[in-house]
Amino acid sequence: MLTRRTALGLCAAASIPALIPARAFAEVAPPRSEIRTSLAKRFADVGTEGTFVGYKTDDYLIVASDAKRSGDAFSPASTFKIPNSLIALETGVVSDPDKDVFKWDGVRHSNEAWNRDHTLRSAIAVSALPVYQEIARRIGPERMQKYVDLFDYGNRNIGGGIDHFWVGGDLKIDCIQQIDFLDRLRRRALPISKRSQDLVADILPVTKASEATIRAKTGLLLGKQGQPSLGWLVGWAEKGDQQTVFALNLDVRDPSHVAGRATLAQQLLGDIGAV
Repeated sequence: MLTRRTALGLCAAASIPALIPARAFAEVAPPRSEIRTSLAKRFADVGTEGTFVGYKTDDYLIVASDAKRSGDAFSPASTFKIPNSLIALETGVVSDPDKDVFKWDGVRHSNEAWNRDHTLRSAIAVSALPVYQEIARRIGPERMQKYVDLFDYGNRNIGGGIDHFWVGGDLKIDCIQQIDFLDRLRRRALPISKRSQDLVADILPVTKASEATIRAKTGLLLGKQGQPSLGWLVGWAEKGDQQTVFALNLDVRDPSHVAGRATLAQQLLGDIGAV
């Protein structure tokens, strides 16, 4: 049987060569794929560049805004809090996402929401980097590598420091790989316990968009001198029985681009009939 990434590569070979994936786990029917360049205009309209890929699971249809950037790999930044949470629960570093408390270490951060005690649920809600750095240190390099390999997550390279390899370190992931990982989480098909997957799906931040529910995680990687920062938004939208997994990233050339990611994602999801 064709695995999903293999199927993606086969159906993309003619029209989306940049999206050909390398490895696969999840087995589903071969999807169709298409480029809709009209989606790229959404990024231009707000004065930046970016990419969007949506996987309409019921239609087995992958829609991308372009053929290049959608296959380019970047640091996952805070979108890695999704696998980090799964690994924390699976290893027992966190037993209960609502009861286990990570005490604030007293170091003040510009983000006031980080300057307090957190549970896993509250930490992912405010994207508390210090909490997830502590989680990663407790997991340790050996177990972290084991689960990143099990998840077939991005390039699987955790070099660059156990507490920051996902923010400017060696770990890189593209939109197709994000969707592959998230779709397996959505279907509870990752090679870990269903309990861990249920709990992480439950703590993901939720947004309502018309008749749809969007479960998604942001990510922000600060740019080096002279370079724009990178913004991510990844997750899935649920509209009745219809589900669409998506990944978006864009160059942050203005502060409005950070705050506007959710609106932009909802517009793009609307363009493909997902919300």
